Amino acid sequence: MEAKDLPDNADLGQLRAQAKELRRACVGGNPVALARVRAVRLEAGAEIQLRDAQLVIAREHGFAGWRELVAAVVARQSGGRDLHRWFAVELNNSTWDVLDAGLSEDSPREERELALYAAYASTYHWMHAGTVANRGRGEYLIASVATSIGLLEVAARHSARYAELIKLHPAAFADWDRAFAAEGLARVAARSGAPDAEGLKAEAQRLGEAVADPEDRRICLERLAAAPW
Repeated sequence: MEAKDLPDNADLGQLRAQAKELRRACVGGNPVALARVRAVRLEAGAEIQLRDAQLVIAREHGFAGWRELVAAVVARQSGGRDLHRWFAVELNNSTWDVLDAGLSEDSPREERELALYAAYASTYHWMHAGTVANRGRGEYLIASVATSIGLLEVAARHSARYAELIKLHPAAFADWDRAFAAEGLARVAARSGAPDAEGLKAEAQRLGEAVADPEDRRICLERLAAAPW
């Protein structure tokens, strides 16, 4: 495979989007996309994961893996930047990519650990560079990862912290934060078999439906509808 030069203005968002598009093409049975993946991972089957597509993008640019590609882009773009903010954003986005790709208790151990540690790291960087709202949303990210991989006590603690921060600083948060905080608490309760789970889920649904902005409302309701419950 002939490696492509990584442009000086390489953007991780664009590279991540390329990986997602490659995965979608593979899921749709595109033979060119499947050939690209199997040129890198001969054992790749029909279930192409996001990490497979990311590996392809990295290898096509001459890197051993996605982390090496990310490190190279960071090295080029970090000059003069607020690195705390940069890492907070990138770790947040990459963790949501993994969650959206179906992170679960059955995911490989390394993938589960990387997602959880990335969520913590993103929140750490937000605590240095962001607002209290960024901090709260970091707590929600940690809780979402923990719920997905079955660490319900961890999820409960961080869901509660998100709700607490909203209560302490109501003006700093949006209406959709309240919906997500309620959803996080409800999801933990449901997974734990708590008797108030249905009531908490109904409250989260009510708050989601009350979100003013249509796009924010759509995202909230889609999140509420997503597994695992």
